[in-house]
Amino acid sequence: MNADRLRGSAAAKRHNARTIAALTGNPGCERRSVLDAAGVDKVKLAETIGFAGSFGQSRFALARGNAFEAMLKADDCALLRSVLDVGVVDYQDLGEDTDDTLTARHGRTRELLASSTSALIDHPLLTLSVAGQTVFLEPDLIAFQSEGRLRVVEIKSFAIVDDQADAAKVSAAAVQAAVYVLALRDLLGEDRVSHEVVLVCPENFSLQPAAVVLDVRKQLSTLKRQLSRLSSVSSLIAALPPSVSFDMSLSPETLISSLEAVSARYVPECLSSCEMSVYCRHEASGTTAALGRSVRESLGGVDTVALALDLSTGAAEPTPEQDEAAALLRTAARLRASALAAAGPAADRAAGVSAGRAAG
Repeated sequence: MNADRLRGSAAAKRHNARTIAALTGNPGCERRSVLDAAGVDKVKLAETIGFAGSFGQSRFALARGNAFEAMLKADDCALLRSVLDVGVVDYQDLGEDTDDTLTARHGRTRELLASSTSALIDHPLLTLSVAGQTVFLEPDLIAFQSEGRLRVVEIKSFAIVDDQADAAKVSAAAVQAAVYVLALRDLLGEDRVSHEVVLVCPENFSLQPAAVVLDVRKQLSTLKRQLSRLSSVSSLIAALPPSVSFDMSLSPETLISSLEAVSARYVPECLSSCEMSVYCRHEASGTTAALGRSVRESLGGVDTVALALDLSTGAAEPTPEQDEAAALLRTAARLRASALAAAGPAADRAAGVSAGRAAG
């Protein structure tokens, strides 16, 4: 089966840095791999089948982010230069020509990056191949030459308070920055681009910026594996039945049947990173996978919550593959019963004391 045929008459949905970064969230999901490799518009697909999700920043967060970035880049990045401590370097804004085509701006970016001069480069344009598609990427900034290597600067509006920031947001920023590092290395070679990126965020409860350095080698390895997997997903697509199609002109029932033909690997974390997660959560209802990765891995071979409960009470006999999981479940059930039994008298005593005080 051809990947283009899966989409029907619709044009392929192009990736950006955020969607590429999201690929690392659940690399074992065949459904997402097939939909992404075929360029299916997952937002529209989820809406068509009646399971639309809620994604993206609020307009208030977007406004704050835009104001913070504009402040940093004002006066040829005067404030940003002080935070990065880069001294006097050249500043190039490659987005000044609004009539410029993507290809032309990418060409000018390539020429500028090929030089050995130190510069802050605003509105650069990079490319990356994703499942056979050429994706155009626009980092916030490609910074100065540090020790002879280029560094990516990622600007985010979430705050660093007392030297601490939201771990999930920092992780997401690191993965997104790694996408830009990978694109830069494809263009210039690994030796020209540092694996360290600079994250610039507001400090404490003001808009005063602070810069921290992140090592993205782990994120780079994960990205490479997932992009390689997307490129080789053609064999998976070829094995699908001819009836499988994600043409949006089809009925919701037909689209759901096509989705059911491609196995998913739902985990609760999907809700923050995948447009199909609301449907997949509905589909996974009653399964141990819906309770999270740790539960699914601990209860290998036990696919449903009902079976897990039966194994915990002895109502079901485990297969040889389920023996270890069944032993864990029986132990957990015994500990729970013991805790509830111990809590019963204490709760009764506490209730009696409260009643006495109320009567007094």
